[in-house]
Amino acid sequence: MGLKVNILKVTLNVSDLDRNYYQEHKYTIAHQPPETGIYIVARILALALNAHERLLNTKGTDTKHEPAIWQNDLTGAIELWIELGEADEKRTRKACSRSKHVIIYTYKEGSSAIWWQNKSSKLNLLKNLSVISLPAKALEDLASMIDRTMEWQCTIQDRHVWIANADRTVEFDPIIWKEQKL
Repeated sequence: MGLKVNILKVTLNVSDLDRNYYQEHKYTIAHQPPETGIYIVARILALALNAHERLLNTKGTDTKHEPAIWQNDLTGAIELWIELGEADEKRTRKACSRSKHVIIYTYKEGSSAIWWQNKSSKLNLLKNLSVISLPAKALEDLASMIDRTMEWQCTIQDRHVWIANADRTVEFDPIIWKEQKL
Protein backbone atom coordinates (compact mmCIF):
# COMPACT_ATOMS: atom_id res chain seq x y z
CA MET A 1 0.00 0.00 0.00
CA GLY A 2 1.43 3.37 -1.06
CA LEU A 3 1.88 6.39 1.14
CA LYS A 4 -0.95 8.89 1.12
CA VAL A 5 -0.70 12.11 -0.87
CA ASN A 6 -2.11 15.18 0.89
CA ILE A 7 -3.87 17.70 -1.31
CA LEU A 8 -3.32 21.29 -0.20
CA LYS A 9 -5.56 24.17 -1.29
CA VAL A 10 -3.55 27.40 -1.19
CA THR A 11 -4.83 30.92 -1.71
CA LEU A 12 -2.06 33.49 -2.10
CA ASN A 13 -2.99 37.15 -1.92
CA VAL A 14 0.11 38.77 -3.39
CA SER A 15 0.95 42.44 -2.97
CA ASP A 16 4.31 42.92 -4.65
CA LEU A 17 5.12 46.60 -4.31
CA ASP A 18 8.47 46.11 -6.07
CA ARG A 19 6.73 44.97 -9.28
CA ASN A 20 3.42 46.83 -8.83
CA TYR A 21 1.63 43.47 -8.85
CA TYR A 22 -1.52 42.83 -6.78
CA GLN A 23 -3.46 39.64 -7.37
CA GLU A 24 -5.02 36.63 -5.71
CA HIS A 25 -3.90 33.17 -6.87
CA LYS A 26 -5.39 29.79 -6.02
CA TYR A 27 -3.26 26.65 -6.22
CA THR A 28 -3.81 22.98 -5.58
CA ILE A 29 -0.58 21.36 -4.45
CA ALA A 30 -0.10 17.63 -4.04
CA HIS A 31 2.09 17.10 -0.97
CA GLN A 32 3.67 13.79 -1.88
CA PRO A 33 5.32 11.55 0.73
CA PRO A 34 8.97 12.23 -0.23
CA GLU A 35 8.40 16.00 -0.08
CA THR A 36 9.04 17.72 3.25
CA GLY A 37 7.03 20.62 4.63
CA ILE A 38 10.08 22.81 3.98
CA TYR A 39 9.99 21.82 0.29
CA ILE A 40 6.27 22.64 0.06
CA VAL A 41 6.89 26.05 1.65
CA ALA A 42 9.77 26.70 -0.78
CA ARG A 43 7.37 25.91 -3.65
CA ILE A 44 4.69 28.25 -2.26
CA LEU A 45 7.27 31.02 -1.75
CA ALA A 46 8.56 30.61 -5.32
CA LEU A 47 4.96 30.99 -6.54
CA ALA A 48 4.45 34.10 -4.40
CA LEU A 49 7.78 35.76 -5.22
CA ASN A 50 7.21 35.31 -8.96
CA ALA A 51 3.42 35.63 -9.03
CA HIS A 52 2.02 36.03 -12.53
CA GLU A 53 -1.20 35.00 -14.22
CA ARG A 54 0.67 32.44 -16.39
CA LEU A 55 2.92 31.01 -13.64
CA LEU A 56 2.15 27.29 -13.26
CA ASN A 57 3.04 24.41 -10.99
CA THR A 58 4.32 21.35 -12.80
CA LYS A 59 4.31 17.78 -11.56
CA GLY A 60 7.21 18.65 -9.26
CA THR A 61 9.28 15.66 -8.18
CA ASP A 62 7.50 13.40 -10.71
CA THR A 63 9.28 14.70 -13.82
CA LYS A 64 12.83 15.15 -15.04
CA HIS A 65 12.00 17.25 -18.10
CA GLU A 66 10.12 20.10 -16.45
CA PRO A 67 10.99 22.51 -13.67
CA ALA A 68 9.09 22.70 -10.40
CA ILE A 69 7.35 25.86 -11.66
CA TRP A 70 7.33 27.63 -14.99
CA GLN A 71 5.79 30.42 -16.96
CA ASN A 72 5.23 30.32 -20.71
CA ASP A 73 4.43 33.22 -23.00
CA LEU A 74 1.38 33.18 -25.26
CA THR A 75 3.31 31.32 -27.98
CA GLY A 76 4.34 28.56 -25.56
CA ALA A 77 7.98 29.68 -25.24
CA ILE A 78 9.36 29.36 -21.72
CA GLU A 79 9.74 32.76 -20.06
CA LEU A 80 10.61 31.58 -16.57
CA TRP A 81 11.97 28.23 -15.33
CA ILE A 82 12.08 27.77 -11.54
CA GLU A 83 14.04 24.99 -9.84
CA LEU A 84 13.80 24.17 -6.14
CA GLY A 85 16.84 22.86 -4.31
CA GLU A 86 20.40 22.27 -5.33
CA ALA A 87 20.03 21.97 -9.09
CA ASP A 88 22.35 19.89 -11.21
CA GLU A 89 24.73 21.99 -13.34
CA LYS A 90 23.90 20.15 -16.59
CA ARG A 91 20.16 20.55 -15.97
CA THR A 92 20.67 24.24 -15.16
CA ARG A 93 22.60 24.86 -18.40
CA LYS A 94 19.83 23.12 -20.36
CA ALA A 95 17.18 25.22 -18.59
CA CYS A 96 19.11 28.41 -19.37
CA SER A 97 19.23 27.46 -23.05
CA ARG A 98 15.46 26.83 -23.12
CA SER A 99 14.18 29.76 -21.05
CA LYS A 100 14.55 33.54 -20.95
CA HIS A 101 15.13 33.46 -17.19
CA VAL A 102 15.97 30.65 -14.76
CA ILE A 103 15.72 30.95 -10.98
CA ILE A 104 17.04 28.41 -8.51
CA TYR A 105 15.60 28.68 -5.00
CA THR A 106 17.71 26.79 -2.46
CA TYR A 107 16.13 25.84 0.84
CA LYS A 108 18.45 23.42 2.68
CA GLU A 109 20.22 25.27 5.47
CA GLY A 110 23.61 23.58 5.59
CA SER A 111 24.09 21.98 2.21
CA SER A 112 22.88 24.89 0.03
CA ALA A 113 25.80 27.15 0.96
CA ILE A 114 28.26 24.32 0.23
CA TRP A 115 26.49 23.59 -3.08
CA TRP A 116 26.73 27.27 -4.09
CA GLN A 117 30.38 27.49 -3.07
CA ASN A 118 31.17 24.47 -5.28
CA LYS A 119 29.02 25.49 -8.28
CA SER A 120 29.18 29.30 -8.26
CA SER A 121 32.19 29.70 -10.55
CA LYS A 122 30.44 27.81 -13.36
CA LEU A 123 26.90 29.02 -12.68
CA ASN A 124 28.03 32.67 -12.56
CA LEU A 125 28.79 32.35 -16.30
CA LEU A 126 25.09 31.86 -17.10
CA LYS A 127 23.69 35.35 -17.78
CA ASN A 128 20.00 34.46 -17.51
CA LEU A 129 20.30 32.68 -14.15
CA SER A 130 19.37 33.90 -10.66
CA VAL A 131 20.14 31.92 -7.51
CA ILE A 132 18.26 32.77 -4.31
CA SER A 133 18.56 31.14 -0.91
CA LEU A 134 15.46 31.04 1.28
CA PRO A 135 16.31 31.48 4.99
CA ALA A 136 15.95 28.30 7.06
CA LYS A 137 14.25 29.97 10.06
CA ALA A 138 11.53 31.51 7.87
CA LEU A 139 10.97 28.17 6.10
CA GLU A 140 10.61 26.35 9.42
CA ASP A 141 8.17 28.96 10.74
CA LEU A 142 6.10 28.80 7.55
CA ALA A 143 6.15 24.98 7.52
CA SER A 144 4.43 25.06 10.91
CA MET A 145 1.62 27.05 9.23
CA ILE A 146 0.88 24.36 6.58
CA ASP A 147 -2.69 23.18 6.60
CA ARG A 148 -4.94 21.45 4.06
CA THR A 149 -6.56 24.79 3.29
CA MET A 150 -4.40 27.88 3.55
CA GLU A 151 -4.96 31.54 2.88
CA TRP A 152 -1.71 33.47 3.00
CA GLN A 153 -1.15 37.16 2.42
CA CYS A 154 2.22 37.85 0.83
CA THR A 155 3.61 41.38 0.82
CA ILE A 156 6.91 42.20 -0.87
CA GLN A 157 8.58 45.59 -0.57
CA ASP A 158 12.24 46.41 -1.21
CA ARG A 159 12.84 42.64 -1.48
CA HIS A 160 11.64 42.16 2.10
CA VAL A 161 8.88 39.54 2.36
CA TRP A 162 6.00 39.25 4.83
CA ILE A 163 3.81 36.14 4.82
CA ALA A 164 0.75 36.17 7.06
CA ASN A 165 -2.20 33.94 7.77
CA ALA A 166 -5.01 34.61 10.26
CA ASP A 167 -2.75 33.82 13.24
CA ARG A 168 0.87 34.58 12.41
CA THR A 169 3.24 36.68 10.36
CA VAL A 170 6.67 35.57 9.16
CA GLU A 171 9.07 38.02 7.59
CA PHE A 172 12.43 37.53 5.92
CA ASP A 173 14.85 38.73 3.27
CA PRO A 174 15.71 36.21 0.55
CA ILE A 175 19.48 35.88 0.14
CA ILE A 176 20.48 36.79 -3.42
CA TRP A 177 23.54 34.75 -4.45
CA LYS A 178 23.30 35.55 -8.16
CA GLU A 179 21.04 37.86 -10.12
CA GLN A 180 20.22 37.66 -13.82
CA LYS A 181 22.31 40.06 -15.89
CA LEU A 182 20.16 42.05 -18.28
